[in-house]
Amino acid sequence: MEALVVAEPNRLEIQEVPVPRPGTNEVLARVRAVSICGTDAHLVRGDYPGFWPPAFPFTPGHEWAGEIAELGPGAARYGWQVGDRVAGTSHDACGVCQKCVEGRYNLCENYGREGLHRQYGHNYQGADATYVVQGVKTIFRLPDGLGFDEGALIDPASIALHVANRGGVSPGDTVAITGAGAIGLLGGDAALIRGAGRVIVIGRGLRLGKAAALGFETVDALAADPVAAVRELTDGLGADVVLECAGVPETVQWGLGTLRRGGRCAAVGIPTAGVEIPMQRLVLDELDLVGSRASAGEMRRVMPHVAQGRMRVGEMITHRFPLRDYARAMSTFNDRDSGAIKIIINP
Repeated sequence: MEALVVAEPNRLEIQEVPVPRPGTNEVLARVRAVSICGTDAHLVRGDYPGFWPPAFPFTPGHEWAGEIAELGPGAARYGWQVGDRVAGTSHDACGVCQKCVEGRYNLCENYGREGLHRQYGHNYQGADATYVVQGVKTIFRLPDGLGFDEGALIDPASIALHVANRGGVSPGDTVAITGAGAIGLLGGDAALIRGAGRVIVIGRGLRLGKAAALGFETVDALAADPVAAVRELTDGLGADVVLECAGVPETVQWGLGTLRRGGRCAAVGIPTAGVEIPMQRLVLDELDLVGSRASAGEMRRVMPHVAQGRMRVGEMITHRFPLRDYARAMSTFNDRDSGAIKIIINP
C-alpha cells in the first residue's frame, strides 16, 4: 500500500509499504479520507522531539474515516463486520487505570506504555495511508448520510465538544473563542449546542471571514485590541467562558484578559513556548483556567449533532488532495493566505 512517511523533520515521502495486519480486538480499515490537523504540522516539523513521534520514520494521521476491510481475532464479538463504515479517533487507552475507569481515557495513566496504550498518529503509526489498523475502542459507526470526508472531521468535532464541556458553557453564556481554525469554529457550534447566548470569535484574515459567514460575532485581532474589543461588546464585563483554541502565548493572554470576573477559560491549543499568566487577576477575580485534551467520550455524543447539521463539519473543508500530493497539501495548510481550514487527503 501507499503510506506517507516522515523520514525526519520536514522530509516527507510517499512509500510503498506492507499492508499491516490486525491483531486481537483490532480491525484493518481502508482509509477513504483523512484530514490534516494542526498537530500533524507540528509533528512534521519535529516540534515535539522524542514525544510525538517517539522516533522517525513515522506515519502521521489521526482524523479519518473509511470502511472495515478485515477483522482481527475477537473484533467480531463487538458487532463489527467487514464493510462497516467507520470514523476513527486516536486514543487507544489501557482501560484499567484509574483515569480510564473514571471515563477520562484521554488522560490514561499508562500513556505510551508498550502493550497498554497507543495514540494513533502521535506515538503510534497513523492513518495517512491506504490502510490503517486500529483497536475496536477507537472506531465508531459512521452515521448514514454522512460521507467519508465529513466522517474524517468527527474526531475534531468531538475535541471541540470536549473543550466546550471543559469550559462549562451554560445556557445564555457569552463565549469568546481565540482562534478561527477548525477547532475554534467547531467550538463555536459546540458552545451553541450547550446553549450559549453569544459566540464571539477572535482571529484574523480569511478564517475570521469564515467565522462571520457562519454567523458568529467577530473581532479582528489585527484591527483592534482583542481584549478591549470583547469588553466593549459585553458592556465592559467580559465573556463568561473563553475557549482558547489557538495555542499561542499571546492568544492565551487575550483569552484570560477577556474573561468576566468568575469566568472560566478552557485551553485546547498547545503552545510550544512559555506563557505568562496574570496570577494576581487569576486569584482576585477567581478565574478558572483548565486544560482540554482531545476528547473523552464525545465521539458518540457529537455524531447526532454532525448528522443533523448542528456541528457544521462540512463547512470546515476547504481543500482536497490525493495522498501523493501530501507535501503540497501541508504547504497549503501552513499558508494562512490560502484560506485553508480543513484539508482532506483521499488515499
